[in-house]
Parts: sequence; structure tokens; C-alpha cells
Amino acid sequence: MAALTDLSFMYRWFKNCNLVRNLSEKYVFITGCDSGFGNLLARQLVDRGMQVLAACFTEEGAQKLQRDTSYRLQTTLLDVTKTESIRAAAQWVKDQVGEQGLWALVNNAGVALPSGPNEWLTKEDFVKVINVNLVGLIEVTLHMLPMVKKARGRVVNMSSSGGRVAVIGGGYCVSKFGVEAFSDSIRHELHYFGVKVSIIEPGNYRTSILGKEGIEKRMRKLWARLPQETRDSYGEEYFRVYTDKLKNMMQLAEPKISEVTNSMEHAVISRSPRVRYNPGLDAKLLYIPLAKFPTPVTDFILSRYLPRPADSV
Repeated sequence: MAALTDLSFMYRWFKNCNLVRNLSEKYVFITGCDSGFGNLLARQLVDRGMQVLAACFTEEGAQKLQRDTSYRLQTTLLDVTKTESIRAAAQWVKDQVGEQGLWALVNNAGVALPSGPNEWLTKEDFVKVINVNLVGLIEVTLHMLPMVKKARGRVVNMSSSGGRVAVIGGGYCVSKFGVEAFSDSIRHELHYFGVKVSIIEPGNYRTSILGKEGIEKRMRKLWARLPQETRDSYGEEYFRVYTDKLKNMMQLAEPKISEVTNSMEHAVISRSPRVRYNPGLDAKLLYIPLAKFPTPVTDFILSRYLPRPADSV
């Protein structure tokens, strides 16, 4: 048994150290680089010597990232919810990479809010999140694929542990389940072109500047717009406990986001990237087991976490 453990460790070590050659000649395009995972990943890959093409949502974010890095990084503006913006970014990338193609596409751009109990949300609330996290990711990928195929590179898609277990209402988990399905489908198709597809499924990490007061304010706004009948059915106690749980989740979120960007970096530079990465102890010890338990067991565990509505039977 000890020999098998040693062999497994050595095999994993070899795969982690078996890096792609000539990284300085390879281009990587990353979405959502204003802050958070995308911003830190861009910096890490510049330090690796790669040619980084960083897409930011704001001019301010693009200028700051450009100032703080080197000539190996170039920025462009991108709104993943707008086709014309995606087309322009794709043409810009094509002009940069030329005939060698795009080694890696990292679909990192994403939003989590609005989130909350599904009945408290509108169709527009769902669409706002799904358009960024899923539809935008798909459209960016479709525009970039010819360049990735030319380089026989890879696609790295940001999903979430919420793409395995729906732990919160709204468009976030819906979109991440969709990212999982899209990633699996293109992985099967692109295998024959020498393209690898990886999915990043982090646990709970702190990437937002939204504090406890911000969560309270957003939840009160959702609560205030509900019909009185709906508010009565849930009750003030449900609202208070649910909001407190969200604030606690934010408070307990892991601030060391380099654990996630290290996984993303490995997916970009390793000759043997994994299909799925699960950074975070909560991802490994909570969300993966919850996804594998029989559904009634998972439902029971999650039901213990949610408060009880006033009109519950």
C-alpha cells in the first residue's frame, strides 16, 4: 500500500512539474482582469514570461493593470454581454497572435449577484448573472476557438463548487451548472484537435469588495420589493436569518485567492492539465461529497442550513 501511495505521489509530482516549453512565445487571453482572480492570474503569467492579453471591463481597470505590469501584458476592453464587444476583442486577439494562434483562453469574467431565495428574484435578476457567467463565456469561446485550435492550446473555464451543488438561489448556480455542461461538451469535441479543456471549481473565496453592510443593503432591497403576501409567507425571522447566513459566508470566505489562480496557472502551463481543479478545503471536504451523496442525503443536509419559513408545513 505504501508503495502505491509513493507511486501515486511521484506520478502527480511529475505531472505538476511537466510544463509546456517556450512559454515566452505563447499568448493567453484572460477575461475579467479588473480585479480578483483574473487580475492576479494575469500578473502571475507575466511573471512566467508569457504574452498576456488581459480583457478588462473598465478603462480604469485596464490602465492600472497595464501600469503595474510589463510590456508582456496588453489590455483591451471587453463586455462579455455584448456581441460587438466580443467581436472587437476577438479581432484584437487575432491581430496580436498572428499565425501561431492563441495558446490559452481563460474565461474568468463572472458575477454572483443578485442572489437569494428564487421567489424573491425576477427574470431580469437571473438574466443579469447568466448573461455574464454562461452566455458571455460561450460566445467568447466560440469567437476564440479557431485561434485556440490553431495553437492546439487549451480553454480554462471558471466554474464553482456551486456548479456541483446548488447552495444558493438565483442565476449564479444555474449559470455554473451550465458552464460545467458546456465545458464537458467542448472537451469531447476538441479532443481530436489537440485542445484541452479544464474547469476551475473553487470553494468560497473572497473576491468581492462587498462587505456585510453591502449584503444587508442588497437583501433589504430584495425584501422591500416583494409583495406583502410573499413577505408574510416567509416571515421577518426568515429574512433576518437568511441575511445573517449570507454575511457569515462572506466573513468566512478564504482571502488567499492565489490558491485559485495557482490552479488556473497550472491549467495554462502544464503539459498535462487536469480536467477539474477544486481549490479550497470546503470544495474538497464539503461540496464534492455533497455532490456525490444520494440526493435525499444532500437535500437533508442543505435543508438544515436554510431557515424555516413562517408558512412551512
